[in-house]
Amino acid sequence: MIETPWITSSQWAYLSNNLIYSAMVVYTLAMLLTAWEFAINLKSAAELVSDQPVRSARLGKIALSLTGLAFLIHLAGVVTRGISALRVPWGNMYEFSITGSVAVAGVYLLLVRKFQLRWLAVVVNVCVLLILGTAITLLYRPSAPLVPALKSTWLAIHVSAAIISGGVFLLANAVAASYLYLERFGDHRPAWAIRIPSQEILDRLQYRLIAFVFPLWTFAIIAGAIWAESAWGRYWGWDPKETWAFITWVGYAAYLHARATVGWRGRRAAWLCLIAGSTFLFNYVYVNVWGSGKHTYSGLDK
Repeated sequence: MIETPWITSSQWAYLSNNLIYSAMVVYTLAMLLTAWEFAINLKSAAELVSDQPVRSARLGKIALSLTGLAFLIHLAGVVTRGISALRVPWGNMYEFSITGSVAVAGVYLLLVRKFQLRWLAVVVNVCVLLILGTAITLLYRPSAPLVPALKSTWLAIHVSAAIISGGVFLLANAVAASYLYLERFGDHRPAWAIRIPSQEILDRLQYRLIAFVFPLWTFAIIAGAIWAESAWGRYWGWDPKETWAFITWVGYAAYLHARATVGWRGRRAAWLCLIAGSTFLFNYVYVNVWGSGKHTYSGLDK
């Protein structure tokens, strides 16, 4: 076991586990407060109660602060997991999941004020809780050294770019799904959705998120190819994970191309965004867990 002067490797790992559990508790509190805020907004819209918006705004601020606190605890859990093995914490599916979910929360908190994303709070908290719940119950593996193929500086470069891209893709897909759901109501939007921006704003936000992160995803694929040449002597081998990463790239490239050349907006653009996002999730879940090839680093027994 690796030890530091003050704390052993196993103790760092236990600390990481406890921090992840603590983050889940705080995320849950933030989710419940946000749901309470929505309930107050619904009552206010239905009964025209004048003092409810003030109370709702107060709850929303507390919920956002709790989400920020949960993010910091979550981030500390990821960092201590890396310290426990003296490496970046991306060596298996458990570690990728806890890091990917912290990226989702971090991207949300970074963009929440600029793009008025408060209405996505419940979705973000639920997604993070689902990912963390799956990680600790099904994907958990003890902290251990990296397999030889992962011992490279490209691990930090390639995987960090992929993790950040995944967080933004998830947000963009949540926006696209919200657009399609609200489209069903036309001009008769339900009272609970009064705080959600117009469909025009959702459509524009979805595009901005994808346009922002697409170059980073492109870089992640290029970095992976360079790493593959160093590790396996070839840049591209149509490994299942490589193939699906490229399919995701094609999906989002088609989305951007359709908007720029033929002016796709609204429903068609939202569906194309969801289709591209589904390829990313397929790669993350199915290919990582049940797929075969050189990228089988999930740490799970097949």
